[in-house]
Amino acid sequence: MSSIPAADEIDEAKERAHFQAVVNAFKYYKLCCLDRIHKSEKIISILPDLHQKRLDKYRTYLTKFKKCLDVNNSVVHLIIKHVDTMFENVDHTIDPAETNGTEIGCNYNNCDISSQKKHKMQHDVEKVQTVIKNIVRDWSEAGAAEREQCYKPILDELEARYPKQEFIDRSHIKVLVPGAGLGRLAWEIAARGFSCQGNEFSLFMLFASNFLLNKCHEENEYTVYPWVHQYVNHMTSEHQVTQATFPDIPPSSHQSHFSITAGDFLKVYKTADDWECVASCFFIDCAPNVIEFIERIYEILKPGGIWINLGPLLYHYSDMPNEISIEPPYDILMDIISDVGFEILKEKTGVKTKYAQNPNSMLQNEYNSVYFVCRKPSS
Repeated sequence: MSSIPAADEIDEAKERAHFQAVVNAFKYYKLCCLDRIHKSEKIISILPDLHQKRLDKYRTYLTKFKKCLDVNNSVVHLIIKHVDTMFENVDHTIDPAETNGTEIGCNYNNCDISSQKKHKMQHDVEKVQTVIKNIVRDWSEAGAAEREQCYKPILDELEARYPKQEFIDRSHIKVLVPGAGLGRLAWEIAARGFSCQGNEFSLFMLFASNFLLNKCHEENEYTVYPWVHQYVNHMTSEHQVTQATFPDIPPSSHQSHFSITAGDFLKVYKTADDWECVASCFFIDCAPNVIEFIERIYEILKPGGIWINLGPLLYHYSDMPNEISIEPPYDILMDIISDVGFEILKEKTGVKTKYAQNPNSMLQNEYNSVYFVCRKPSS
């Protein structure tokens, strides 16, 4: 009789399978994106001859898109080159049976996988595309305007709270950035002399931040085409093949008092009275239950510590099947923050912010974000 696996063994197997699924998404990036180009080429090929002729210029651009994908794919493979050594004392060697046939090694279109699994893979590849756009947002000159909107208010608040004239050595001031993404905000805080730790849950983001923070040593060393996956709302075909170089500044130029941790914010941070500041940007709406985030931030702040927040209330789990989600509007959210015990120091609404937007697109999504600063009472 076979034994029933322990709960921790099941969890480890799930973690390994998830790790491999994310790696596979990066490996499948080019094939999946080529599938989209081939779809356009096939549609054009069955049009009337006159229509095909009128689309000759567009077909030329479809060929150019493939070359852009080659460039992106080279970066994508660099991102996953060393991921097997990212986490100490963790074995991500996976039993092929655990992948249920989804491990890479076959042509995307001819691979014998179910349509459901192919749909899941396409969804995961879209996350890789999002990673590429986030690289541009966080680590290229092209993302400077968005960083000015989203990060500068937080950085300015830190500078005002802890001016250099009074805090010559700011390395003893611990700042936590949950939902750190690719690490630029946390890096900027550390570059200003604070001791800063970023926390991120998504393996897609963690793979990319590991590459950016540990493997990118030269300014504008790499090139990507962030909008090549976007087929609508272009003024010109050239806009779809707009390139961006990164990093605009080598992350290795400031590495002291800076770190990134992996894992669920609520599971990683449990020590009370530990941080002088929590700086969150586009983060609190990532919780199924935002109250848990608020309570935990309050708990881990030292008495007198501050919480700086900027972002919308998108509530990522809203209406997701089989997920819980609460979506309090801003006025009720602020009541909850006060009820938890915070003192509200600053509030600003209608803060114009964008997130990984194509500046040349006919469609521009812009948030009217909220910005607030709270303090945990000193006693």
